[in-house]
Amino acid sequence: MGIKTLETSFGVLEMITVSFASAEDIDVLISLYRSLEEEMTALHAMWPLADGLAEPVTESMLQMIENPDSFVIIGKAWDYPFGFLVGRVETMLPQANGEKLGSIRMVFVEEDARQVAIGEEMRGLALSYFREQGLTRFDAHVLPGHRLAKNFFEAGGFSARSIVMHHDDNK
Repeated sequence: MGIKTLETSFGVLEMITVSFASAEDIDVLISLYRSLEEEMTALHAMWPLADGLAEPVTESMLQMIENPDSFVIIGKAWDYPFGFLVGRVETMLPQANGEKLGSIRMVFVEEDARQVAIGEEMRGLALSYFREQGLTRFDAHVLPGHRLAKNFFEAGGFSARSIVMHHDDNK
């Protein structure tokens, strides 16, 4: 768990905490996920069908919390939950000789709290966890056109290595 205080232009100290989520956090996580889903669907209608969580979302979220190869981090400011991050350990192709990588599958911070370092703290905890597992390679999934998410990960040292192209005959 990480705790960070920041001096703001108003002189007020903001407390940011990030920690691994538990089943007790499920209602808050589902609410935050639905906000993410709404934002991502507005960017690309395929997101809830191919990139989001399987329905029922509560079950999917609980499985990620309980699975040793995945985790959910919850980010709070002033003890109020403003965001979450989903990460998992993924096995690379056989020619990688069993090497695994850490994958940040989702990260979301409510719009009103996007400039107070909650996302950065959650990303930092995720990378620390991956490194503790011996991982040295990391992916983060971002929708094309989501400039804020792209900038967020680039600020953390990430760079694009793949873009998924999509075509829909129904459109």
